[in-house]
Parts: sequence; C-alpha cells; structure tokens
Amino acid sequence: MDNRVSGTTSNGETKPVCPVMEKVEEDGTLEREHWNNKMEFVLSVAGEIIGLGNVWRFPYLCYKNGGGAFFIPYLIFLFTCGIPVFFLETALGQYTNQGGVTAWRKICPIFEASVPSPGIGYASQMIVSLLNVYYIVVLAWALFYLFSSFTTDLPWGSCSHEWNTENCVEFQKANGSLNVTSENATSPVIEFWERRVLKLSDGIQHLGSLRWELVLCLLLAWIICYFCIWKGVKSTGKVVYFTATFPYLMLVVLLIRGVTLPGAAQGIQFYLYPNITRLWDPQVWMDAGTQIFFSFAICLGCLTALGSYNKYHNNCYRDCIALCILNSSTSFVAGFAIFSILGFMSQEQGVPISEVAESGPGLAFIAYPRAVVMLPFSPLWACCFFFMVVLLGLDSQFVCVESLVTALVDMYPRVFRKKNRREILILIVSVISFFIGLIMLTEGGMYVFQLFDYYAASGMCLLFVAIFESLCVAWVYGASRFYDNIEDMIGYKPWPLIKYCWLFFTPAVCLVTEPSRGDLPVLPD
Repeated sequence: MDNRVSGTTSNGETKPVCPVMEKVEEDGTLEREHWNNKMEFVLSVAGEIIGLGNVWRFPYLCYKNGGGAFFIPYLIFLFTCGIPVFFLETALGQYTNQGGVTAWRKICPIFEASVPSPGIGYASQMIVSLLNVYYIVVLAWALFYLFSSFTTDLPWGSCSHEWNTENCVEFQKANGSLNVTSENATSPVIEFWERRVLKLSDGIQHLGSLRWELVLCLLLAWIICYFCIWKGVKSTGKVVYFTATFPYLMLVVLLIRGVTLPGAAQGIQFYLYPNITRLWDPQVWMDAGTQIFFSFAICLGCLTALGSYNKYHNNCYRDCIALCILNSSTSFVAGFAIFSILGFMSQEQGVPISEVAESGPGLAFIAYPRAVVMLPFSPLWACCFFFMVVLLGLDSQFVCVESLVTALVDMYPRVFRKKNRREILILIVSVISFFIGLIMLTEGGMYVFQLFDYYAASGMCLLFVAIFESLCVAWVYGASRFYDNIEDMIGYKPWPLIKYCWLFFTPAVCLVTEPSRGDLPVLPD
C-alpha cells in the first residue's frame, strides 16, 4: 500500500495543516479534513476515553478488589493490553487515513466483513451504534438532576414531596445509628430517583408512558451533541477545548472540598488500603482486564476515526502513551474525590463505608446526591457535580457519533463527502438514535437500559473484536510490516514489547478474560 503523506505535496512544499472544507477534488467530493493542530486530536481522544467510568467504576473496583493491591493486575493489563490495542487502532487510522470500517479494507479486506469474523469494522460500528442510543440517556438523567439543583432546597433532601411515600425516612445520624423506624424504610434520595425521575414500573413487561421531562432532557442532549460535531473536526476540535478540560476543574474543586470534610481520611484509607490476599482471586484479575477495555474505548472504531484526521507524520506513539497514562491517572485521582465524600457520608450516617459505596449510575444518582444534601450550600455542590457528569458524558457521546459518521462517510465518499451532506447525515443518525432511545424513558425504560448496558457494549463483544484486531494486524497483515509502517510515520520503531503483545499476549488475555460487569445501574429492592 502506498504511504500517505499528509501535510506536504509531492514536491515537498508545505500544505495548510487544515485543508479548506470547500476544496473539491477531481471526482467532485470534498477533501477529507484534518485536525488544525495536535492539541485538538489529544483533547478529542481525552474527551472520549475519560468519561463516567473513571468516576463511578474504577474507584469502586479498586476498593472492592483489594485497594492498592488492585493496581498490580491493573498496571499489568494496562501495559500488555490497554496501550498496545489503543496504539494499534490509533496508528491504523493515521496510516490509512480512513475510519473504523474502511481502515480494515485498506490493510486486509477479508477482515472488513467476512467469516469467521463478522467483520471487524462492521462489528465495531454496530457496537458504537447501540452505544450511541443508550449512553446519552445517562446525560438526560444528569440534565434532569442538574435542572432540579437550581433551588434553595434540593428535592431529594426531604420526604415532604408528592412523590414520597409513608415509608420515606430522612436518614440522619442519631446516637450513632440511623434513625430508621421501619424495615421498609427508604430514603428520599431513592424515592426521588425511582418515583420522581424514573417513575419506575414493576418490570420490563410494564413499560408504561413516556417521562416527558426526560424526553425534553434527551432532546436537549442530542441538540447539544449535534452542534458539537455538525461541521466535522472543525467544530469537534474547538468544542473539546472546553468539554475535555472543564471536568478537570470540577474534579479538582470536588477533590479539595472532599478531602477537607470530616471522615475523608477514613474513606481514602478504605479506598487504598492494600489487601494482597485478594490477588489470589481470579475475579480481581478479570475485573482489572475488563476495566482496561471499557475505560480505554477500544474496539469501538472511535480511536481509528480520530487518528485518521492526523497528519501522516504525527507521533501517535507518544500521544497514545501520554493519553493512556492520563486516563489511568484520572481514574486514580477521581477515587480520592469520591471516597473522601463517601467517608464523610459514612461518618455522618454512622454506617460502614461499604454500605454507601456503589458503582455505576447508583453512585451518580443515589450515593452522591445523598452526600451533597449533607454539605453546606448543597445546591451549589449538586450543580457542580452534575455539570461535571454532563460534560464527562457529552464528549464521549459526540465522539462516538463522530466515529459512526466518519465510517459512513469514508464508506460512501461520493454520496456524503459533498457540501452539506455530512450535516444531513449527522442529523439523520441523531434523530434515529433519539427515537430509539425513547423506549428507555418510559416507566419501565430502566430495565431496557440495563439490557442495552449489559449486552450492547458488553465485555464479551469488546474482547471478541480485540482478538480479531490483534490477529489481523499481527498475523495476517504482519506485525513487523505494520511496525515498518509506523516507523515510516513517526521516524522510529516503538517499544518491541507492543509488537509481541499483538502477536501473543493480547489475544491470549482476551480469550481467558471473562467479562465482569460492575457498572450496572443500581436499583434498590
């Protein structure tokens, strides 16, 4: 395959870093875009991989699986699976200048769509299509909570509302124990989540009516998402300057506030205290492996799409190493912010930390709302937290949509790479995804959401795709050949261990790692 030299002409003259969108090629299609600069690429990838899982899944898995001891299997999987596959996908996109489907056509057409593989490209885009439908529902919930926080008294802080039942009890510390007078007692936080936000039915067989307030929140989320990417990387590259960086400011604010609360030290100790004996449990290693695959957004085609907008000689190897370390470091620091708050809750309520520590949406919509009620100026902290949740999810969402659109445009350039065609395609994808997602905003929609969350982008799907990606590049196209291509792009060959991971370790680990989901929505009995 001919090497693509982006950024220079055939006679060595420099081209503009970002081609003008209106420039038309000989076949009548618009020229493919590129990032204005490296920072846009880095922030876009950071926005995609650093999301809600860093806040609500990693800290939970860490304390659950031996605290500080969990970092041993986590780091092993990071350097032998996470970074190699992350780098493989990004480098593939940069080298081929194609999205998540046609990139595989360039290096090995049989793996684009064939037996026994369902087609690496098509499989990844099917996963990301389903992900686009249900992931944004979390943003609708977060927007609902954000709007509900603009009040002097948080609505989930008391039992005096029309949606509360006679079993609602305002949990407060009294003589070292909770003031609970009934076995069926529930907290106002849970009743707000179940009865006000979701109006949860008693099963998936009773979907009930639409929650129109959530529908409007979902519509708003899709409108924001659309205008973040409607002009391609021209708009995406600008938006991520805010969406990828502002959550860090919010996280720092919450961290500073959290560590200054009474009980924070106990929470942090609970989070990090090493229990070496847990390393003998195979489940700990499975959790570490699947967390790497979930948190690095690999096998979705997103990294390939984002990498395809790079200049040919961009040092994607250095970028990938830095981004992977940033992602893991963010997860680690987020644990301090979350568990300092949980330690405070534990002390205030007089219960063990294990009873207030939750994973998944249960942390964002039950545990943390309960915590902010106890803080001075609680509406302010609620606004900060849910604004952070919205931004963390937003850039992950619109990058996934961008990935799908990029794949479609690259598959049919004569159709979509024309003036205004891309904007129409993004609108069609957004509208279809919005209407499919409405089923999750019914009274029984949470159960549908759980099915999507467990099966649509499950660990088994991601591991399956990762196996074939490694086999395709390492054994069919050739690991050494791909290393030569990378050397041609960045000027040197990466660390040899990465090549051997593609050849042996990554496929082997994927085969023996059974997915373990710890981030399902927590629905109280």
